[in-house]
Amino acid sequence: MKIFENLSASSRVEPAELDPYSRTVREVARKLEPAVVALGVPGGRGGGSGVILGLDEGAATAVTNSHVVQGLRARGRAEELSVVQSGGGTAPAEVLGFDPPSDLAVVRFSPEEEPVVAELGDADNLVVGQLVVAIGSPLGFQSTVTAGVVSALGRTLRGEGRRLIENVIQTDAAINPGNSGGPLADANGRVVGINTAIIGGAQGIGFAIPVSAAFRRVVFSLVTEGRVLRAYLGVMVQSQPAGAGGGARVESVATNSPAERAGLRPGDVIVGFEDHPVRNTDDLLSLLDGSVIGSDVQIRVLRRGKELSLSIRPREYREE
Repeated sequence: MKIFENLSASSRVEPAELDPYSRTVREVARKLEPAVVALGVPGGRGGGSGVILGLDEGAATAVTNSHVVQGLRARGRAEELSVVQSGGGTAPAEVLGFDPPSDLAVVRFSPEEEPVVAELGDADNLVVGQLVVAIGSPLGFQSTVTAGVVSALGRTLRGEGRRLIENVIQTDAAINPGNSGGPLADANGRVVGINTAIIGGAQGIGFAIPVSAAFRRVVFSLVTEGRVLRAYLGVMVQSQPAGAGGGARVESVATNSPAERAGLRPGDVIVGFEDHPVRNTDDLLSLLDGSVIGSDVQIRVLRRGKELSLSIRPREYREE
């Protein structure tokens, strides 16, 4: 009967027959999946994902989320951390360092399989509506690929411990528990963000920590020092749109902080830090390294259309 002939017909689609969107997602997954690892503890629940960004003398270095590592530490099992590569190889991992303010952490392991190092992109080049692909191990399903678009840029995210994480990427690519720490990639397979699934109950709303100058500084510090020495001003800031002149708009000023003593006010827009322009929050955060702690620095702010110069002495940021 003809109906059975139709049912038995092959429906296999060759890669060359895929539409351009599907081909792009497939190529990104093929390129990036070998660099993605699952993190967890033997026989334990929870964990997350990570992406290999370095290889040195046989040891692989992977970036993940700070809250993934902290969750394991809270259960007293951080010393048992292991990674599972895309091919199934498992190896114990060492936590080199973690940084709650950026929600980033770095682990190192000796891979059982030949590792692939992911290529880094730059989130500064992203535009709203651009295709992005997320890879990770949501709900324990390893090497899961989801795709979507950049929904918004420069978001402020309230993470665990009510801590604000600045300048994150919003996407509608499905991100679920276990995706945390996995890569968000552009259409060329370059990592432009580290996924974070620390907001529950959101449908069609995912977030990623952007790969930027601040990201690179944090990762470098975690690899070399095990911590991030960060200067503290005492302000919450939000990026100003480029069309509005750019800068970092002060949303709030902490009591008894360097910012309060310097005379910063909510509504001020920070546009310069010493000789450096401040176009957005990432510019400001990248300048707040250990070299300015305890030193008087000049910042330029716009207040009601007028530019002012203020002197501020940052202090070392310390965890509460």
